[in-house]
Amino acid sequence: MPKRLIHFFILSVLITETGCMTSPKKAPLAAKHETRLEKHGHVRVDNFFWLKNREDKNVISYLEQENEYTDSVLKPFETTQNLIFNEFKSRVIEDESSVPIERAGYEYSSKFVPGKQYPVYSRKNLKDGQETILIDVNKEAEGQNFYESSGPIMSYDHNLMAYAYDTQGRRLFTIQVKDMRTQEVLPVKIEKAKPNIAWSKDNRYFFYTKSDLETLRTFQVYRYDIQTKTSTLVMEEKDDTYEIFIYQNLAKNYIFTISSSTLTTEVRYLDASQPTGEFKTFLKREKEHEYDVIDGGDRFYIRSNWKAPNFRLFETPINKIAKTDWKEVIPHKTDYYLEDVIVFKDYIVASTKFEGLDQLLVKDRTNGTEYFIPFTDKAYTAEPDAQSEYQSKVFRYVFESMRQPEQTFDFNLATKEKTLKKERLIPNFTPAKYKTDRIWITARDGRKVPVSLLMKADHINDGKSPALTYGYGSYGASMTPYFSQTVFSLIDRGFVYAIIHVRGGSELGRYWYEEGRVGNKMNTFNDYIDATDELIKLKIVDKKSVFAMGGSAGGLLMGAIMNLRPELYKGIVAQVPFVDVVTTMLDDSIPLTTGEYDEWGNPNEKKYYDYILKYSPYDNVKKTDYPHVLVTTGLHDSQVQYWEPAKWVARLREMNTSNSRILLKTDMESGHGGSSGRYQKLKEKALEFTFILSTNDL
Repeated sequence: MPKRLIHFFILSVLITETGCMTSPKKAPLAAKHETRLEKHGHVRVDNFFWLKNREDKNVISYLEQENEYTDSVLKPFETTQNLIFNEFKSRVIEDESSVPIERAGYEYSSKFVPGKQYPVYSRKNLKDGQETILIDVNKEAEGQNFYESSGPIMSYDHNLMAYAYDTQGRRLFTIQVKDMRTQEVLPVKIEKAKPNIAWSKDNRYFFYTKSDLETLRTFQVYRYDIQTKTSTLVMEEKDDTYEIFIYQNLAKNYIFTISSSTLTTEVRYLDASQPTGEFKTFLKREKEHEYDVIDGGDRFYIRSNWKAPNFRLFETPINKIAKTDWKEVIPHKTDYYLEDVIVFKDYIVASTKFEGLDQLLVKDRTNGTEYFIPFTDKAYTAEPDAQSEYQSKVFRYVFESMRQPEQTFDFNLATKEKTLKKERLIPNFTPAKYKTDRIWITARDGRKVPVSLLMKADHINDGKSPALTYGYGSYGASMTPYFSQTVFSLIDRGFVYAIIHVRGGSELGRYWYEEGRVGNKMNTFNDYIDATDELIKLKIVDKKSVFAMGGSAGGLLMGAIMNLRPELYKGIVAQVPFVDVVTTMLDDSIPLTTGEYDEWGNPNEKKYYDYILKYSPYDNVKKTDYPHVLVTTGLHDSQVQYWEPAKWVARLREMNTSNSRILLKTDMESGHGGSSGRYQKLKEKALEFTFILSTNDL
């Protein structure tokens, strides 16, 4: 990445005694040291830029003081927090297990042991019934404050198991290999890699990816030789706006790499039976052409947005892959968005979206007939689960709604018969006590925005119900109306939960994303505000008790709506929020920055600088009455660096003219995803809900 062309002067970085928190009962005041940031002739003054220095003991001290302050503010509500946590735990299936999936004569599954934080992965030999533990993550995680496991990644013959683990939360993993015949862990220890692994057919090699240790951009592909215990670099993505990943499909004849920027992709492929060969380029990258290739066994399938904003599906012979040879299989539709494709020997299953809801399209590869798997709920999620094998005629999917816990179905693609394999029976939970709805609001520019709602079954629209609203709206990611077992602790207390499907996602197709990125980003924030106003107008919620929550880029959404309409929300929960957009996007040494230019715009160009500056939450903090705010972050966050939320809180506290609570909670052990253990995650969520409930009473 080229170093950013910005000149600034950093004064000495110290917290003076008067800048320190002298008591955990008083809000910390971060020391102010002027840093001038100049670009395009415009100067921004950042008094809290010094918080970027992770190695400075004063920075760590400040974060710890903020934690102490947050703890002291919420200490009087400790009973409530414990109550909520126990409610969460009461809805946890202590010994929950996955539905076994059959592969190569084995049944693979995972399960939780009562009282334990992490899953245990195992398999059963279908010939003799013998069960073998593959990975007990609880044992692996002993002595670690954070532990994330990739789970087992089996070789082609299922005799070797690769697995990866991260003990810091920075998404840099260590890869090891176990021989399942001897139960011996082989002398393989690849450090600071990604858990992105694919095996060759001869079981001698596996391919894996590595990231740049400064920017964390995944840019290299290696081949590891089990026999010689050596790694060989086989591919490197030179363009710093792209990342590279490895994948395989059910047929497993080929190993693919895909180089991806926000709007452009390039696929390379390698015969899995010739692992020492060279990867071939499928189609050279073309600006704003996104495609991926699926191994169809006897042919390739290509999901592509070439002259098709919502994507379409092509097929082509293995030996004739030029675009002129592609034959359309699933045409482009303006009202259906083609998200993903799974190819079996006889069938294709396409994941699509229609009016923001999941639709699963089945197509017979032999005769071309097609049909949709039927669903009737107003708001739901239906997504593919782990599949068995290429030859199978059974497709597994998971169905859920905001009030219906996950149901796992096996669907026979030939007979259309479905079998319920598992229903997640949540303890102390009755779906009939709740209801869902889906409404459409009209945004200020006339666009109809869907909102998914969850509430008690006896809810009436009298304008008296507090509300928690949730949104994201970036990268084309769709926020589906999923089941969350934690949110019912708010619903049971009379809250309405609303997922606002703002532009910037892909719920309504590619145009929904295009209208919420780069120069259209303000639509994301306006949609959220307009939907909130409409919920109040319809008396679905109490105008005095509306809370908002979002994480990462959804935290950017939280920061923007707070600056635009601070009086609209009683409280905001911003999880690992991306709030210092201008500074971050100008610093290409920060992880993942350059690959984001197509999402936000490159502020090295003045037109994008000026537009981002209009909404960047940190740059738009002003003297006003802000709502109550809880901000969470992780010291080792690889996606949104901890200093963004830390700086934001410092500036909010400096500029806030109300007596609202502004709290920062930093997990000093974890990264972007928060804690790794299932109970520890519930404690974090209990903290957020305690903040909401205690604030609602103010």
